[in-house]
Amino acid sequence: MRDRFPLLVLGGLLLAGVLGAFLVRGAQRGGFADPLSTFRAEPDGARALFLFAQESGLPVTRNMADLRLVSGPQTLVLLAVELEDSHEEDPDQTRLASEPDAGVDDEEAPHQGFNVLRAQQLDEAEVERVLSHVRAGHSLVYVPWGSRENPLLDELGVKLDKADTSLPMRTLVAPLPTPYTLGVERVETKVQAYLRLPENAVTVLEDERLGFAVAAVIPVGQGHVLVVGAPELAMNRALARADNAQFWLSALGALGPGPYAFDEFHHGFTNERSIVDFARRYGLHFAVAQLLLGVALWAGALKRFGRPRPPPESVRVGATDALFAMSRLYREGRHHAFAAGLISRGLTQQLAPLAGLPSHSTVAAVAEGLGARGRQDLAHGLLDVARQTDAVQTDADLQTLATSAAHVRERIHPAGTARP
Repeated sequence: MRDRFPLLVLGGLLLAGVLGAFLVRGAQRGGFADPLSTFRAEPDGARALFLFAQESGLPVTRNMADLRLVSGPQTLVLLAVELEDSHEEDPDQTRLASEPDAGVDDEEAPHQGFNVLRAQQLDEAEVERVLSHVRAGHSLVYVPWGSRENPLLDELGVKLDKADTSLPMRTLVAPLPTPYTLGVERVETKVQAYLRLPENAVTVLEDERLGFAVAAVIPVGQGHVLVVGAPELAMNRALARADNAQFWLSALGALGPGPYAFDEFHHGFTNERSIVDFARRYGLHFAVAQLLLGVALWAGALKRFGRPRPPPESVRVGATDALFAMSRLYREGRHHAFAAGLISRGLTQQLAPLAGLPSHSTVAAVAEGLGARGRQDLAHGLLDVARQTDAVQTDADLQTLATSAAHVRERIHPAGTARP
């Protein structure tokens, strides 16, 4: 037990940390998720948008698997999902992004709690699979965070210009009537980036005073992609302003019948719970590596940390003195029969569990139980010790009895020839 104490302490601290993190996350009431996650109930979450679409009769779901296996007629919704190989072509926009901007100035989507370690970026294979899904006649809603370019925007031919952080909340209007803005007169939100669009794009929302595009629909193959440069427009705090909620209702309805799959996998949420699912998706070699790691940790837990430490000299001498003092009391008081009874009783109590009996069972009952379980050697040894107990009268007899009891104990777990 002492050899594994460091591992037990480490495991206890790790368990306490995990339980504490779950307790804190549970106390936050939806604040554990990333901004623009549909699980986040804080002002910068998107839970209100998800519930609003659901209550309005739109078929909405949460996608908690990577996008390499996209299938079915679903409309993907990517809110503040980061992509690999994102970059900023204009250094002036990077300096502009460092100024205060009411919480949406950061060019990288923030993560909360354990999502810092679990959230993944959309890789090249997923981008290609998403674009193939759109080209096949489906739709995509993409709300980028920041003004950096990325492979998905490059494929769409869209460039982002960082909005001036000194500007107040913007009023957005539809430059022309479209199904995406049905029933929408004005939209109020903070703008993070304006869009530079290709020729075949249709502007859906633009800044009322500046005339810069904020939301647009780009045709890709037989499908369409809705790009929105204002992440706050999807947040809980902005949904009740002006016609913001109506815009989302009209835009999602115009993109297709659904279902509308809000991506949560890249916010750090996954539905994978077993090694089998992990191996099916990423290959068996990762599952084997996990198994080997578990075996290595188990083997390390059985290894002794250093050589056995001898007891302190004071403890060893004290125990020896106590043993000699006790033996002298028995010898001077001629309590040989009592000492022999203690030895016999101790051996009987030790063998009783092997016979399936309680420790207070008699010698005959324990011997019978041992014989029934195929341990005739232990049964005969116990009966022989019991017979010797009745004949003990001298120190030599008591020593012989103790030796016989020791030989019986050595046969409980045989490990080769016993010492003479």
